[in-house]
Amino acid sequence: MQQLTAPEVAAWLADPARPAPLLLDVREPWEFETCHLEGARLMPMNTVPARQQELDPEQPVVCICHHGARSMQVAAFLERQGFQNVTNLTGGIHAWALQVDPSMPTY
Repeated sequence: MQQLTAPEVAAWLADPARPAPLLLDVREPWEFETCHLEGARLMPMNTVPARQQELDPEQPVVCICHHGARSMQVAAFLERQGFQNVTNLTGGIHAWALQVDPSMPTY
């Protein structure tokens, strides 16, 4: 699995030449309501095994959580299921707030 920092993911999202990834937010609904990346899809970690068929294994996926641990577990799970282009946002949404968007609420 690939690991990217918040600035690296931000650069990817800003690059029209690269295919847009699915931003898969695996946090809980209350966390998502507190803050999230625009366009992110909420799929709490414990629902991913039952809902993985909703995801396109051909689309690049960036897994996101609070600090990067849950998303790393989900990314590893998706790879075991045959997803080949999975990235973990190192440091999670918290790193995004600190390094990319200081106006984003933190918790």
